[in-house]
Amino acid sequence: MRKSLLAPVLLVVLVAVGFAALNRGGDEAPTDGGETGPPPQKEPPVEALTPLKGVSLSPRSYGEDDFTGFFVKALEAGDVVTWAGDWGFLVNGTAPVVVTELADVYGYEPVILVTHMDQSAGTSHPLTEKTREAYLDAVGDYAAEYRPAYIGVGIEVNVVYMQSPETYAEFKEFFPQVYRAVKDASPGTQVFTVFQLEQMKGLGGGLFGGVNDESRSQWGLLDDFPDADLLAFTSYPCLVFTDPSEIPEDYYAEILAHTGKPVAFIELGWFRKGFPGWESDPEEQAEFIDRFFELTGDVEPVMVVWSFLYDQSVQQPFDTMGLLDIEEEHTEAWDAWLGH
Repeated sequence: MRKSLLAPVLLVVLVAVGFAALNRGGDEAPTDGGETGPPPQKEPPVEALTPLKGVSLSPRSYGEDDFTGFFVKALEAGDVVTWAGDWGFLVNGTAPVVVTELADVYGYEPVILVTHMDQSAGTSHPLTEKTREAYLDAVGDYAAEYRPAYIGVGIEVNVVYMQSPETYAEFKEFFPQVYRAVKDASPGTQVFTVFQLEQMKGLGGGLFGGVNDESRSQWGLLDDFPDADLLAFTSYPCLVFTDPSEIPEDYYAEILAHTGKPVAFIELGWFRKGFPGWESDPEEQAEFIDRFFELTGDVEPVMVVWSFLYDQSVQQPFDTMGLLDIEEEHTEAWDAWLGH
């Protein structure tokens, strides 16, 4: 639901800082002095008792100390750091490559999510023969070089469906080709696409600005991606409910009635501050974290990612969804997150 934070100017900073960290880390990396081949395949856990946990790339700032310090703090939050953005950045070898390569320095699992659709602008790159070939080459080359455990292709694709059924239809038809390009390069990589859960349920009321109407649910879209190894969701129930206690008992378990595939929550959030009529506070944010893990026990998600580690300069109410304010080292939400 949130716009990518990595504007082009920040990408330049990210790359410069990232490769500085890589250079420092590289001095400490063991070597046998021989030629290096492709990295070993990172196999995802098959029956993990607890999900992989993590946060998206969300440093205090993109200054060098804050940027590198983010990864140290992120390791306390879990095993995963995600980056989401345009497919083109794989071609350009910028942010997603930096995030992937820094994983060997800091020891996290990088999860890259790419799309050709900018939901915030309602625009997309036309899937012409030329761009299709470029996308397939970019994703295939990335998978071949880094052999990631996971890669997401398509972000909140049901929102794309709502904005442009034609663009969605193009993507649905193209997804199997992208899936095959990844698998040919890295057979063990788990390939998935991402849906927005509240909209999928037909919950368009609250801060979405519409009405809650379950007759408008989009569960049938899950069947459009039979190739996907798992299905991932973003979930922001704070946009619909004013208190975590209002979330129904079957809110997340309902997913199991519509798919037998493994499930991941790739973006999760509850804001810490609000505005008149839609207030929140640190205790409520922490309460939601506890409530989420309580309600997803039967779902057994393979991965759970909180939207931000530190608050980011984005639109309200997403601007206070961080586990931490930029001046804080712990909050009620941080403690609740670490407790699961």
